[in-house]
Amino acid sequence: MQGDRYGTNMIRQDPSAPVPEPGPRTRIKPAEDVRLRWGWTEAMVWTNRMLTALETGVKGGKWFSLMDKVYPRLNLTRAWSKVAQNDGAPGVDHVTVDAYDERLIPNLKRLEQCLRDGSYHPQDIQRVWIPKPGSKEQRPLGIPTVRDRIVQTAVRNVIEPIFERDFAEQSYGFRPGRGCKDALHRVDQLLKSGYRYVVDADLKSYFDTIPHEALMERIREKISDGRVLALIEKFLKQGILEDLSRWVPETGTPQGAVISPLLSNIYLDALDHLMADQGIEMVRYADDFVILCRTADEAQAALAQVQQWTAANGLTLHPEKTRIADFATESFDFLGYTFTSKYLLPRNKSIQKLKDTLRKKTKRANGKSLKCIITDVNETLKGWFEYFKLSARGAFPKLDGWLRMRLRSILRKRRKRRGCGRGRDHQRWTNAYFAEYGLFNLTEARIKASQPSER
Repeated sequence: MQGDRYGTNMIRQDPSAPVPEPGPRTRIKPAEDVRLRWGWTEAMVWTNRMLTALETGVKGGKWFSLMDKVYPRLNLTRAWSKVAQNDGAPGVDHVTVDAYDERLIPNLKRLEQCLRDGSYHPQDIQRVWIPKPGSKEQRPLGIPTVRDRIVQTAVRNVIEPIFERDFAEQSYGFRPGRGCKDALHRVDQLLKSGYRYVVDADLKSYFDTIPHEALMERIREKISDGRVLALIEKFLKQGILEDLSRWVPETGTPQGAVISPLLSNIYLDALDHLMADQGIEMVRYADDFVILCRTADEAQAALAQVQQWTAANGLTLHPEKTRIADFATESFDFLGYTFTSKYLLPRNKSIQKLKDTLRKKTKRANGKSLKCIITDVNETLKGWFEYFKLSARGAFPKLDGWLRMRLRSILRKRRKRRGCGRGRDHQRWTNAYFAEYGLFNLTEARIKASQPSER
């Protein structure tokens, strides 16, 4: 029954598994074969010949002459399409994605020329502070201009495969074909295999504290194109504009920048391989990671290794948020979930974040029709459930009831009655009443998701 409680029948298989060998009746040319293995790369940048060299290895292990892959119009156009798809707020120049699109051809032409002749310089990054889910704290978010987001994406299109080739297996964050559910699945596997001691680690202000020179040293291990290296250094040294004051960071990669996730993975890759080489089971998603061990002594030794590595590499483990948990008697949080010995549940902060969002959409003075309110609410519920559907069934009924209470409160106010929905309101506006309006039901969705699909 534990497998059902954890919802492992709904966790997809690891997409990073090797591509199956073609059957006896299938003939695939070597060039097509390598393209299949690297299908996520940009074809206009990474030709079959380059992919073959990527797999077999280049002379000296370093790549030269990459800048001429960054600035071609085809790569910039593809980068633009990704930026446009993600949308996002304008940067310090106040140019929106739509405004950039209005003069797309001349904008890209100018950008190509600047990158080609070396006159390109990134603009300042707008720093804003956004709430941390489920707490009163805030975290910084950097917003580059649309123009700079295009260039960063173009650079990432070129250099990401070079590093992805050697990234460790236990890294799941911001990598092609991998995601949170894969990391959760791996943690679940290890727990069920007897790894009961968990090093729950937290890197303090990781994105803001990565040492620039040490990061560049790791990049230089694989890239020798001076122009590309100089461009990456320009991104690291972009000015930060915050409340009309400007400063230049000496460490870190700004959260919100397109290239930051890749750079953060490059820096922590050495830790990944250190743990793997010593047979230590670590599961990492960006700067969030856990280490699973069979004994308390192994957990203490693993934590000591991490403490030693982080100190030597200019990083700090958060003293209050880093601990060793005995899974037999203690729970721990990872990627929005709370792992307990019996159930997998949304962590309290994840639930509070959902409630905060729904509160804004279900204010008692809401002037929209009930149908419009429910349509708006459903968008949030469906997205939240898609991630948290691995949770035990018992996690959802209270949330469903809480939301219906808020909807009944809206209807109650429209009858000029005070207070939240209660008493006869449950008979006046039954659960079936809201179901007729199409309200998404988390509990029913969880039951359906746990049922085996028909084949």
